[in-house]
Amino acid sequence: MPFEQSSPALGLSGVGFSWPGRVPFSLEVERFEIAAGERVLLLGASGSGKSTLLSLICGINAPQRGAITIAGESITGLRGARRDRFRAEHIGVIFQQFNLLPYATPLDNILLPLRFAPQRRARAGQARQAALALTDALGLPRDLVERSPARALSTGQQQRAAVARALIGMPPLIVADEPTSSLDRGSQAAFLDLLFTHCAAAGASLLMVSHDPGLAPRFDRSVRLEEIARMRRGEGEQ
Repeated sequence: MPFEQSSPALGLSGVGFSWPGRVPFSLEVERFEIAAGERVLLLGASGSGKSTLLSLICGINAPQRGAITIAGESITGLRGARRDRFRAEHIGVIFQQFNLLPYATPLDNILLPLRFAPQRRARAGQARQAALALTDALGLPRDLVERSPARALSTGQQQRAAVARALIGMPPLIVADEPTSSLDRGSQAAFLDLLFTHCAAAGASLLMVSHDPGLAPRFDRSVRLEEIARMRRGEGEQ
């Protein structure tokens, strides 16, 4: 069954984070939410701080202040392995370069998140059958999914495998980092159709990051990073 959400899929409140160094960088988000089932496009130029924000949302880095919740559960107080487990359970990530293990089959790549997420594995039911049902719906041939190494897939096929890996076990939030940046307009439209359909079927909310404002009409809402966050760079700023 799809993940049922009564709380916002994502909530940030009073979040602050700083990178130290010769040219320090800090990011502050007073308030940002994504509703259950909502599709949101986050726009920002390269180097604007999108990656820092995603690292906080996904629990890769912890904020120095403020609160972050996923499906009503706080990740702010979690440390180390507990935060990693929470991310595996609650967030499906589609990376810009897909990040498939090249010598593993697409099926093995898709099933990999379930090894670290028992609740997500339970929601998937018969995991192998659930993965094959996803790849069938995404148009990937079964012989390729079960037998070929991921490095043998075309770019479009790798993209579909990455979507299936994010959706398996129906996590409440899907985060997509520039997944259409290398595609032409026709391919972008087809990919978004596919992604939206399967997020809706899984009951998942979607946060997609891009530098392309032309994608905005396809989403429920588009937000520019500078509208929700304050970024500072320079000597002595923390």
